Amino acid sequence: MSEKIGLYAGSFDPITNGHLNIVRRASKLFDKLYVAPMTNTSKNYMFTYQEKKNFIEAEITDLTNVEVIDSQGKLSTQLAQQLNAGFLVRSMRNPDDFGYESGVASINKVLDKNIETVFLLANDKYATISSSMMKEVAKFGGDISEFVPPAVAQALIKKLRKE
Repeated sequence: MSEKIGLYAGSFDPITNGHLNIVRRASKLFDKLYVAPMTNTSKNYMFTYQEKKNFIEAEITDLTNVEVIDSQGKLSTQLAQQLNAGFLVRSMRNPDDFGYESGVASINKVLDKNIETVFLLANDKYATISSSMMKEVAKFGGDISEFVPPAVAQALIKKLRKE
């Protein structure tokens, strides 16, 4: 039987506890799970690829089948092909995400008909969390400690104070 390999790609700017919950749950579905901080040309990033990679790696040290990889300048389907990943992991928090994510899945299916998209619904506890919302709350002095790892909260506050 062939190894089940999944790829969870996202901008992760910054990684939230919701993203990490998806990583933990997806790690149980696959023999190998790759997590890939990606580039979305329509977004302005606060954190560098290396910072995002470091944040994720610090939080998944106990997950032996998960690896954070460099994915800069590639489409998710291209990266999946390179990794022999047959599955793209995507998460949805609400009905609005469904519309967007189903469109992404459709495009990915056209790009590679052999790759399946697996949708994981956000845990209720994390259903309202988004990276952009965390930046906004932190910018105006709100407490984000319940929504992101401590190192992310500290880095976010530090970067926002420089602006």
